[in-house]
Amino acid sequence: MTKAQFDELIHPSTRLSLVATLAAADWAEFAFLKDRLQLSDSALSKQLTTLEEAGYVATERRLSGSRRKVRARLTSAGRDAFNGHIEALRAIVADAAAPAQEPPA
Repeated sequence: MTKAQFDELIHPSTRLSLVATLAAADWAEFAFLKDRLQLSDSALSKQLTTLEEAGYVATERRLSGSRRKVRARLTSAGRDAFNGHIEALRAIVADAAAPAQEPPA
């Protein structure tokens, strides 16, 4: 079972969407991620670099014909951080939705 742990690095909406997209795939092409998240090349590159520096994402650059392509995937550390963050969000929502045991003083 994944330990619930809020992750400030993943939490911003753009990074959370990026990590969630990568969590659903083995590898994802840069162009796919750019279209899905509606980001510019530079914005997506910046987010991938931030996640890669944290050890959450691995990228691979390769030639396809005469074009250079980049693809990305979550590392095991990134997948653990994502799963822990989702569990933390679920716990926050569950606590907020639960009726109070005692009225506030």
